[in-house]
Parts: sequence; C-alpha cells; structure tokens
Amino acid sequence: MPPRTGVQPPRAIVRRSTESWALQSALERHGLGPVAGVDEAGRGACAGPLAVAACILRPGDAKRFEGLTDSKLLTADERERFAALIRRRAVDWHVVLVDPPEVDRRGVHAANIDGMRRAVARLEVRPGYVLTDGFAVSGFGVPALAVPKGDLAAACVAAASVLAKTTRDRLMTALHEKHPEYGFDVHKGYCTPTHSAALAEHGPSADHRFSFVNVAAAARGRDQDGPAHGVRHNGAVTVDLVGPEDAQDAEEADELAGAGVVGDPDDIDAAPEGGEPR
Repeated sequence: MPPRTGVQPPRAIVRRSTESWALQSALERHGLGPVAGVDEAGRGACAGPLAVAACILRPGDAKRFEGLTDSKLLTADERERFAALIRRRAVDWHVVLVDPPEVDRRGVHAANIDGMRRAVARLEVRPGYVLTDGFAVSGFGVPALAVPKGDLAAACVAAASVLAKTTRDRLMTALHEKHPEYGFDVHKGYCTPTHSAALAEHGPSADHRFSFVNVAAAARGRDQDGPAHGVRHNGAVTVDLVGPEDAQDAEEADELAGAGVVGDPDDIDAAPEGGEPR
C-alpha cells in the first residue's frame, strides 16, 4: 500500500468504549450520512405479515434515546414509548408490510430482503449509508454494511427494530378480532403451544403462511383428499406504512417455534407461550 498523504481522508475509528451511536456518528463525521438502519419483525412467525422498517435518527440525539436497544429486550411499554419518540424525533422512517401470500410465493428470506430495499427506497430523505442487522444486503443504491447484532450495536437499527415490532404487534392484535380462535393477540403468530393446538383444531386461515411446514401439515390434516384450503401463491399484496403519522405499533419473536420453514431451515427455534424466543 502507498504511504498515506494529507490528501486522503482520515480513517474512521470506532472505539469499543463507545455505545450504539458510535458507528452512525463515525460515518456521519466522514460525510457518509444520513445513516439509515433497517430491521424486520415476524421473520419466524407462521402467520401474519412480515414487517420491515427503515429509520434515520438525528445526529446527536443519543440522550433522548437513552436505553434504546434490541426491541426483544424491551418491555411492551418501553417499546411503545420508544416507538412514539422515534416517530416524533426521527429524520425519516418507513415501514413496509409483506403479506403472507408474498412470503409464500417468494420465500421468507427473499421477501425480507426485498422488503428492506423497499423500506429504504420509500424514505423521503435519501440516506448516504445503510446499516443492516446481521447479514449483508445489496441493492439500496448507496453503500451498506451488515452489523453483527445490529439492533444492539447501532441505534438506528434498534429504532427500526422497534418500529417493525410495534407495527406488527398492533396488526396481529387487530387480526385477533378477525380470527379469535387462534389467539394472535397473545403469541403474535409464532408457534407456541396455544397456536399449535389451535392450528390442529381449526386448521390454518388465509392469514397463515402455507410455505411453513407446520401450517402445510395442518392444512393437509383438514383436507386429506384435496389441496390445502387457503393456499395462495399469487396475488401478493404489500402494504406500506408511510412516514411519521401513519404507523401502527408491534412485537416479534425472531424465531419460528417448533416447526420448519420450507427452504429456510435455519429459522427454527422454540418459543414460550408469549411468543418471545428463548
């Protein structure tokens, strides 16, 4: 490598002692902002939509977000409080909802990746850099970096996590009014014992994901002589929640409990009755 000269920009250094705003601050100091964080909720659920959020926080707003972290580590009340603060204080944010038929048609991972791209594309403020949680994603039109445990390490990713979770939680609670027999208000679409028992008794609804092994098995059990009721691989629907005034709020447990996902076997884990991962 040639020796460094005064023409080259200084190297960004993120010290271990700094907290979850350090990476965003380093990128912004070197002209790479605004920095958007992206995260999803509902990847492992076998019912309901996948919620994907993108969020840009104001530089220097760390004191107002004291305690912001991975939404799974926050109580429901804390998530609601932070969601309201994020909607009020963020430079920009957007939530994309990917309907179960699209998850079935494309696969949960591909639907998640595309949802991330759509969430960033629908930001009114164009980011200069995007941080994602855990795995690399291309196609944002700007540089991006995968941050291990991003919802713990980067405040903007944690903010996106909170928006995605609280949005999905409200939607699943509303879905409970449509299908009270499944108990969506309790487990939010994850495979808890209560949900598994309801699937066995009632079979899946049109709001379940039929590409998940347990849902497909429950559908076969209800219709031994024909195709599974409710399977929809076409007619995908995507709903966007745009900007600071249209968001709804929700929670996710990031793993599927006790059932496989076709084409995505790594999303298998166990969850207690409340829907949160162990």
